[in-house]
Amino acid sequence: MKVLVAVKRVVDYNVKVRPKADGSGVDLANVKMSINPFCEIAVEEAVRLKEKAVATEIVAVTIGAQQSQEQLRTALALGADRAILVATDETLEPLSIAKCLKAVCDSESPDIVLMGKQAIDGDNNQTGQMLAALMGVGQATFASEIVIDGTNASVTREVDGGLQTLTLPLPAIVTADLRLNEPRYASLPNIMKAKKKPLDTTTPEDLGVDVTPRMTQLGVELPAERQAGIKVDDVAQLVDKLKNEAKVIS
Repeated sequence: MKVLVAVKRVVDYNVKVRPKADGSGVDLANVKMSINPFCEIAVEEAVRLKEKAVATEIVAVTIGAQQSQEQLRTALALGADRAILVATDETLEPLSIAKCLKAVCDSESPDIVLMGKQAIDGDNNQTGQMLAALMGVGQATFASEIVIDGTNASVTREVDGGLQTLTLPLPAIVTADLRLNEPRYASLPNIMKAKKKPLDTTTPEDLGVDVTPRMTQLGVELPAERQAGIKVDDVAQLVDKLKNEAKVIS
């Protein structure tokens, strides 16, 4: 069984992001970048499927700038067999990413596609669902457990009311949630081996995909700082302030 894992290059989750001085975007100069944490969970799940002799090949894919090769090498060090970079300098929207992934899937014919439920930069939570719609296959989002049984995948997913279990025929799209697993650290020998693993590069144009942005970003700014609270002497004063100052009651 072939597993395709989509990963994304994002600002490391330990870094506090800052907008550019002109407010045109996020300042990425000299900022540590890493694999999106949810994508890292998806890579770990693919590796575990291979360790169980369920998966035979793991292909890591990303769409982004040439610097994204760093994150693909990390995925290779974690256990992926080979990688594909769809190189573009455009700021990609979820639909464009989904179209590029579909083109890669058409070429690779994976049995299951694993990806993070969302990226921590845009927080869109759209790409997996869009990819499933474009491919016309089943999807299971927010997965906390995956069990492969022959040509079916049983996926336990987290919903508002608790847990829901779905059975999907393969091929299918599954997006990983935090409780699916705990990713491992790449060992030094595996990091060295990853440098020799194949990494192919293509472009959206080669895949026949138009990634021209359909939205324009007007500006980026930090949220307003939270104002300090105050103490009141009694309930009457609290009600007065809620009514006349905060205007949250009438």
